[in-house]
Amino acid sequence: VQLQASGGGLVQAGGSLRLSCEASDNMYRLNAPAWYRQAPGKQRELVAAIISAGLTNYADSVKDRFTISRDNAKNTVYLQMRELRPEDTAVYYCNADLSHSEGSHYHEILGSWGQGTLVTVSS
Repeated sequence: VQLQASGGGLVQAGGSLRLSCEASDNMYRLNAPAWYRQAPGKQRELVAAIISAGLTNYADSVKDRFTISRDNAKNTVYLQMRELRPEDTAVYYCNADLSHSEGSHYHEILGSWGQGTLVTVSS
């Protein structure tokens, strides 16, 4: 079971994109989900995270422009990105702990990473 990120692409500055992240087996719930990004030549950085119900955390550079959210019915986490800037260009990765419970069976995968989706913002 792996995380799958999608929704990246090429957009002009000022535009919007919405990234999605779900497990390859969508019966798995995403716990403590977060989005990271890595620009060329730079370290991977935290962009946004859901700490707990109703509590989120954002990097200063994306506050008021990006919104992380989740759809528990779909076991999917989103990153809505608005007012994109060229400096937002990066590969975006989702990260979460995965869990699945069925009867007495419980399976957990800690610290799973998606394959990354490229966001390119042109000036």
